[in-house]
Amino acid sequence: MPPTEPNTVEDTQLGLTDEEINLLRFHQAQAGSSSSRAASRASSQGRLLLDGASLAALSRHLDRLMHQIQQRIEYLSEQSSVVTMQQYDHAGNLVDNADAEIARFQGIMAQIDELELDFDRVAHIRDIVRDYRQRVENLERELESSSSSRREHHHSHRHSHSHSHRHEGGSSSRRNRA
Repeated sequence: MPPTEPNTVEDTQLGLTDEEINLLRFHQAQAGSSSSRAASRASSQGRLLLDGASLAALSRHLDRLMHQIQQRIEYLSEQSSVVTMQQYDHAGNLVDNADAEIARFQGIMAQIDELELDFDRVAHIRDIVRDYRQRVENLERELESSSSSRREHHHSHRHSHSHSHRHEGGSSSRRNRA
């Protein structure tokens, strides 16, 4: 088994279907190629990198992909309307072409169905990525807060010891006011 990085999660543990896992891996590799080698490496190992920047890049990539799919669905819906109107307008004169137009319409509808399915899969993946991104950002804030409060406590603790030999006079009260 290849070594894994501690800030990753197996993509098979995300509650995705096999098709969604394949989509996640494909799009994580695409998003990772522009963001980091670590994300790309995690993707090739079937893992999702739990890093704020990588999750943000993946989330942006998935948002763009969903927008593209939505545009394609709208275009194909318009085309299906055009086909329907053409079919209606020319029904009496184009009986010979009716089967071809119906087949074209069915093909467009099948493409719409597939795109809507892809859209739902990508939306599901995006929601999971956003959830992990939020968790990671919260953990990073907690660690940052914890780290800075530890430094402040350590600094004030050291500061009070360094002045313990001074008499309690004007300098002490000035220090407390600062």
